[in-house]
Amino acid sequence: MAEMTRKAFVCGHPIAHSRSPKIHGHWLAYYGLDGCYEAIDVAPADFADFAASVRAGRYVGGNITIPNKEIASQAVDRLDAAAKEIGAVNTLWVQDGLLQGSNTDAYGFAANLDDHAPDWSAVPGAAVVLGAGGAARAVLFALKHRGFSDIRIVNRTPARAQALAAEFGPAFSAHDFGAANALLDDAALLVNTTSLGMHGETDIAVDLGRLPVGALVADIVYVPLETPLLAAARQRGLKTVDGLGMLLHQAVPGFEIWFGVRPEVTPELRGLIVADILAKAA
Repeated sequence: MAEMTRKAFVCGHPIAHSRSPKIHGHWLAYYGLDGCYEAIDVAPADFADFAASVRAGRYVGGNITIPNKEIASQAVDRLDAAAKEIGAVNTLWVQDGLLQGSNTDAYGFAANLDDHAPDWSAVPGAAVVLGAGGAARAVLFALKHRGFSDIRIVNRTPARAQALAAEFGPAFSAHDFGAANALLDDAALLVNTTSLGMHGETDIAVDLGRLPVGALVADIVYVPLETPLLAAARQRGLKTVDGLGMLLHQAVPGFEIWFGVRPEVTPELRGLIVADILAKAA
């Protein structure tokens, strides 16, 4: 009897904007695999029932996106270390009859920097992270596990930054945006995890001239690909990394779990998604 097509998904609310089907669809075609990957709109109130259907075998697994990442962490049977510490799940699969949850955003962030700035964590210096939301948690987890011991969280609401710093440990400190520029003087890495810089959003007012010459500036925003922050950093001669690679690399572990092949993030895949971004922006 022929094996049934392996079905995976991405769910969120709304979900039509997701580029995950293009990423996984590309890999399924490239590797010639019998599988499918679909986008499903699941409201938070319906997530528990949806998770039960995954556990029952309707899908081999899938991705979770906004606003269900935190809810998913409560609905699974087992969390891995990353999902526990980040407090959110973006990847599901079933193993031994149990619904497993992981968070691959931290992996995606680090792998993107490995790809475009291979020595970024060779000698960890001070890091400044703008934002204290869900995306920041994944970045903080990645920095902690890459050996950074001086990680400065900057947020417009200091209390949120303080809560994160207390939770993640002594390597982390909390600051408001008024202190941001002074924190850049000896920073090896500046990461934006906020939505500032996206289309229609206000630019981030930090003085990039305060950064050392060899500093790296990364933005997890990928629409536009070059945010005002990255454009300003590039004009000052600083190394920059955009956020698209994080999206591409975070998809790798899930695909391997669901379909049994570890895919590669190639220039061809990046070009496919860049073309989609440009087409929708036109």
